[in-house]
Amino acid sequence: MKIKIGASLLSWTTPNWTPESGHYAIKETAKNGFDLIEILLPSNMEFDATTVKKQLQENNLDAVCSLNLPKEAHIPFYPKEALTLIFKALDKTAQLETTFLGGVLHSGIGVFTGNPVTNQEKEIIINVLGEAALYAAKLGITIGIEPINRYESYVCNTASNVLEIINRINADNLAVHLDTFHMNVEENNFYDPIIKAGKKLKHFHITESNRGMPGEGTVNWDELFKALKAINFEGNLVLENFSSSIPGMQQAVSLWQTSPHNAEELAVGSLNFIKQKVFEYQT
Repeated sequence: MKIKIGASLLSWTTPNWTPESGHYAIKETAKNGFDLIEILLPSNMEFDATTVKKQLQENNLDAVCSLNLPKEAHIPFYPKEALTLIFKALDKTAQLETTFLGGVLHSGIGVFTGNPVTNQEKEIIINVLGEAALYAAKLGITIGIEPINRYESYVCNTASNVLEIINRINADNLAVHLDTFHMNVEENNFYDPIIKAGKKLKHFHITESNRGMPGEGTVNWDELFKALKAINFEGNLVLENFSSSIPGMQQAVSLWQTSPHNAEELAVGSLNFIKQKVFEYQT
């Protein structure tokens, strides 16, 4: 398995990108021994890619990007707005000279109709993501689509939901981006979705069932890493766990319980846990 282990912007700061918080997150990610940082792009696209690229180089750190569509870019309601935003995110990703944009790119987080996704809505999503894939291909970028739980979206909740969209678009640069927190709610287990995604799986958010330290919750890590080995996973394992020690994090991600670990303890402990699991299942 060829794996890079990363930390999210959210490992160190709230989701609201600022030049100061972003620089801090880059320095902390590098200092604590990660291979890369996942930069959650702000939906307003106020992001100085030239400066950030320089900061990454100074810290000898790789990067990938992600974008979570906001309510005002919910694809079935606002396809033009969504496509414009995704194009801007792809441009920022290209300016950083990185080749992956992941995240919740199928729908606006927190938007519901009160019904399951319709075939008409799926067609709109397929058309938008198909255009996005064509544009991304010109930039040499792979787009990873992340399914999330039923309390945050009605569109894509499982790996199978995402694979249906990818298979219908049939673009080589569309990939699956999974997240253990959401899988713990929606999937029957941690093995089968990984096997089903196979080589389409390029990016993984790693967190415990309670968004805390891996190994202290209910995620079946052995099942997960056994599946990664079975598909010879080549991609990124990126921490997306949160600590209430970060000012504003509780409000930003509904983390109402006090975390037993501060941000650095959580990041370093998680990194060591992942390294151990990768070692166990590579040998």
